[in-house]
Amino acid sequence: MTETGAPKKARAMRRDAVRNRERLLVAARELFAEQGLEVTLDDIARHAGVGVGTAYRRFANKGELLAAIFAGQTVELAAAADAGLVDPDPWHGLVGYLETALALQLRDRGLAQIVSGDRISVEQYDWNREVMAPKNRALVARAREAGVLREDIEGTDLTFIQVGLNAIMTRSRDAHPDLYRRYLRLLLDGLRARPGSPTPLPVAALTSDQTHAVMGPTSRSTAIG
Repeated sequence: MTETGAPKKARAMRRDAVRNRERLLVAARELFAEQGLEVTLDDIARHAGVGVGTAYRRFANKGELLAAIFAGQTVELAAAADAGLVDPDPWHGLVGYLETALALQLRDRGLAQIVSGDRISVEQYDWNREVMAPKNRALVARAREAGVLREDIEGTDLTFIQVGLNAIMTRSRDAHPDLYRRYLRLLLDGLRARPGSPTPLPVAALTSDQTHAVMGPTSRSTAIG
C-alpha cells in the first residue's frame, strides 16, 4: 500500500506546485501591468491567493518571477515592430509601430518601465539593446529610404520618443489616458521629410487646472515631504 500510495501523493504535489506557479505568474502579470515593477513578491502572493511561503518556494525573489514572465511582456512589442517592417507603406509602418507600442505601454506599466529603462534587469536591458534597437533602426532606415522621414532621424530617436511620451503617460494615465496621443501626433508631424498641413490632433489640450492637477505631487513625493 505504501509503495503504490507514494507516487500518487508525489504527483498530486507536483500538480499543486504547477498550479500555484501558474497562479503566481498570472497575478504577477496583472499587478505589474496595473502598478508597475514596484510591487513585491508578497503583494503578488496575496493577489494570487497563495501563501507567501508558497510564493518563495516557487520563486526565490521578484527578479526570478520577472524573468519568468519577461518573454510574455515583450513579445507583443517586438511583434508590433515586425508588423511595421512588413507594412507596404514605410511611413504607415513606422506610425503603426509607435501607436501600437505606446498603447501596449499604456496598458502595462511594467512594460513601460522596461522600455524606458526604469529598474530593469540585465536581461531586459539586453533585450532593449539586442532585439528592439535593431528593429528601430530598420524601421527608420526603411522610412528614410522611401523619402518620407527626415534624413537626420535615427533609430535611437524612436526610443526617446517613447521615453518622453511615457513620462506624459505616467502622469496622466489615470485621469486622461489618451493625452499622450496628442503629443505623439505633434512629434510625428516633426518627423516627416516633407511636412504638409498639420495633422488634426486626436485629443484636446488640458486646461490649466487639469494640467496642475496632473502635475501635482504624487503620493510618494508627498510622503517624503
